[in-house]
Amino acid sequence: MQSIRKNAVIRNTAILLIHCPDKQGILAAVTEFLNENHGNIIHLDQHVDHEEVIFYMRVEWELEKFTIPREKIADYFQTLIAQKFAIQFSLHFSDKRPRMAVFVSTMSHCLFDILARYTAGDWETDIPLIISNHETLRPVAKSFGVDFQLIEKNSANKAEQELKEIEILKQYNIDFVVLARYMQVLSDKFVANYPNRIINIHHSFLPAFAGAKPYHAAHERGVKIIGATSHYVTTDLDAGPIITQDVVRISHMDNVDSLIRKGRDLEKIVLSEAIYKHLQRKVLVYNNRTVVFN
Repeated sequence: MQSIRKNAVIRNTAILLIHCPDKQGILAAVTEFLNENHGNIIHLDQHVDHEEVIFYMRVEWELEKFTIPREKIADYFQTLIAQKFAIQFSLHFSDKRPRMAVFVSTMSHCLFDILARYTAGDWETDIPLIISNHETLRPVAKSFGVDFQLIEKNSANKAEQELKEIEILKQYNIDFVVLARYMQVLSDKFVANYPNRIINIHHSFLPAFAGAKPYHAAHERGVKIIGATSHYVTTDLDAGPIITQDVVRISHMDNVDSLIRKGRDLEKIVLSEAIYKHLQRKVLVYNNRTVVFN
């Protein structure tokens, strides 16, 4: 099933994400580079971390009258601007629709939410593939017209099966992966193939309430808020750069079932916002932390 495109016209723009040691003149140099080459800036956001003395910036401009061919922009920017200021940058184009793969196990709430937003045309992305270690959600994939691949894992075959997953992702030209309550730990080798391109979601009880029944443990403790965290996956389990978080208040009136319901609702919202920010190229990672632009 193809997503419903709400906007028939897609703006042809380029996006630069920048970070470098802070010093005078960076903002002026970047904007002058764009203006001199007839790039109409439509969004610009910047931030200075005064403790780390690091400058961050996201700038988006129209390419219609830009004089530098898009395939040469990175080279020109590196030579004329980046070298002078020791800038680390990434360049993206709005007309390139990233291809997302979703990894799931048996819980369906995040998957349904992702596919609903996708088919409603909320995101500029393609979802050609769902991978799971269980058959449970194959009917969901079929109903939305998305290919489903079963890759079962155990301690004996994990390395072999992960190689299959990586090969499948390459066959589908996947740009990034979303773990929609995928209950498997990815190996360091797998994560290394997709740095800052694997998005995970989990409840925010960690590390206080780990284990299989965190909501039961939280209810017994009488907590007054529950939360969800979405982050990029790194080799440190559940400790990658955080993209989005949110909380909801609870009270003595809530039982375990209502905690689980509220928690799952929150997981859907937090994960979808993280995916949206990633697709909009509004997340910049530096030293296991993120700058998330508005």
